[in-house]
Amino acid sequence: MNARHLYIHVPFCARRCTYCDFSIAVRPEPPVAAYLAALARELERVVVPPAPETVYLGGGTPSSLGGAGLAALAGLLGLKGRPAEFTVEANPEDITPEGARDWVRAGVNRVSLGAQSFDDAVLAWMHRTHRAERIGEAVRAARGAGIENLSLDLIFALPAALGRDWRRDLDAAAALEPDHISLYGLTVEPGTPLFRQAGRGQFVAAGEQRYADEYLEAHERLAGSGYRFYEVSNAARPGREAVHNRAYWRLAPYLGLGPSAHSFDGLSRWWNEPAYARWRRLVAEGQSPVVGREILNDHQRQLEQTYMGLRTTDGVTLPQPCPPSLGVAVERWVASGWAELDPEAGQPSPRGSVPVPPGTRVRLTPQGWLRLDELVATV
Repeated sequence: MNARHLYIHVPFCARRCTYCDFSIAVRPEPPVAAYLAALARELERVVVPPAPETVYLGGGTPSSLGGAGLAALAGLLGLKGRPAEFTVEANPEDITPEGARDWVRAGVNRVSLGAQSFDDAVLAWMHRTHRAERIGEAVRAARGAGIENLSLDLIFALPAALGRDWRRDLDAAAALEPDHISLYGLTVEPGTPLFRQAGRGQFVAAGEQRYADEYLEAHERLAGSGYRFYEVSNAARPGREAVHNRAYWRLAPYLGLGPSAHSFDGLSRWWNEPAYARWRRLVAEGQSPVVGREILNDHQRQLEQTYMGLRTTDGVTLPQPCPPSLGVAVERWVASGWAELDPEAGQPSPRGSVPVPPGTRVRLTPQGWLRLDELVATV
């Protein structure tokens, strides 16, 4: 497998957030030694790229391993040289000056910080374990250790009853001058605490209009602070786009380790057992933790390429010859303000009367990104 990108899933969290449906293991104190021992056993079964371009520790809460635990994890990988981008997902309360220095010594040069909001009442409602003031402290600790490439996560489209000031949160995030900001609209996933609250009538989701208004507000407000959206949920300063995540969107091969981790070789995709206890037991017994696999046919690969392209500013190039139905659909997207064509291709009239030239590159606008699934379904 010629993978240049490595993902490792660290499942531990102190508690489950109300909206979370990720594969996590709630532990007041993460069993660092046991987890690393299991990861070492899994590593015996795979060939890790000796010099990956990117390494990404996701979760869960990788920062809960502490400085020493994370350094030990990096040592297990046996990398030759340091990746160009080594990212750790972190909660604000886990970042200390000492721990961040340990991360840097282990090769970490990028941190993705789960801020979510700068409103303490909102953070409490989400069941987060930090207060708003801790976000800035974490940013300063990371920078003090030499980690300049920082990303902040924010969640939008919260219930109106919370009284969350979305503009204030955007401004507070931009004021910390991170290189990258990721935005995620709140969704109610089955099995989550939020789903159960909704079933009891204790939660009323934000409507589609509020979702759209806040999403478009973020585009406008962050652009004024020097950020450019390069993917439907991600904005960055020039040159600070996430290299690892871009590899996913461009369907590059990647290797995943740990519970629930996915891997992809360009033709097939496979994934590990999601439950931490069972994943650990499988690898301890010398068994493969892989529990599912799919081989993509030509149609599936084409559909994924289209979907991934449209969710980024890369866009997609229309095939030649272009099916008439697709050409008509793209004309409608452009006329509706949902897509744009490369300047050299010319723009259809407001009524879409100008044919779309074959080979034209199409990119969605923010309005189009709000309709991404709907538009892809017409391709």
